[in-house]
Amino acid sequence: MNVVIIDTGSANLTSIKVAIKRLGYNPIITSEPSIVLRSNKVFLPGVGTASAVMKFLFDKGLVNIIKKLTQPILGICLGMQLLCSFSEECEGVKTIGVMKSSVLRLRAHNLPLPHIGWNKIKFNYSHPLFKNIINNSRFYFVHSYIVPINTYTLSTTDYSVNFSSVIQKNNFFGVQFHPEKSGNIGSQLLKNFLEM
Repeated sequence: MNVVIIDTGSANLTSIKVAIKRLGYNPIITSEPSIVLRSNKVFLPGVGTASAVMKFLFDKGLVNIIKKLTQPILGICLGMQLLCSFSEECEGVKTIGVMKSSVLRLRAHNLPLPHIGWNKIKFNYSHPLFKNIINNSRFYFVHSYIVPINTYTLSTTDYSVNFSSVIQKNNFFGVQFHPEKSGNIGSQLLKNFLEM
């Protein structure tokens, strides 16, 4: 199986690659559109600012490629947020626009920002992505922006406010947390995505 990690010009690509390799796959990190199109599974990671990563994806000709993908794609952290249509970051950034939702600044009352550390995800129904994962399992988060709960929400997390921690529209999936930093439970989620 051809597994691709899209090079978004941001850090953290190696830890995702190592986590996937542990599951018996040999992922390729690339920003080459033709390789992305030929893949069976795609990961869209992201660390840093939405504006910087969107500029990188535009410069590489990847924005329209990502929109057209029919194979499963998993956006991680900022990568999940980029699948939405707009981010409040930096006075407003137009993002990829697969899902009609804005990304908002996390307004956590009396709690430190960014939201860093282990937190629970709560899902209301079974889904192949959650196979062998107990409801209210803890995953590792690092973020200051959120996708509000909407029609695409598969799970929620509470950090003074409830927000979407897993989203899906058709073959497009997103997780706000970092499965590659979430130990065995994160590995299980990656495995579930790869085996869907």
